[in-house]
Amino acid sequence: MLVLSRKKGESIVIDDHIEITVLGVEGETVRIGISAPAEVDIFRKEVHLAIQEANKQSAASTKDHIEALIAQFQQSVKNEK
Repeated sequence: MLVLSRKKGESIVIDDHIEITVLGVEGETVRIGISAPAEVDIFRKEVHLAIQEANKQSAASTKDHIEALIAQFQQSVKNEK
């Protein structure tokens, strides 16, 4: 992890098109502003983790559905014999 010190109003630039500016500091809270192209997704980490977990659950249920479909197909083939 790169660690930088910035003062209020100072910025860092990532990859020539993302700018993060320190807007203010109050106690343990830092307010930041982010300027980035619209195609760049920006999430709070807790939201990002929740999205990843939802995607994992969605993929798992798809696998369960496919397995159930295969079992149903195999049963129908047995019934035809």
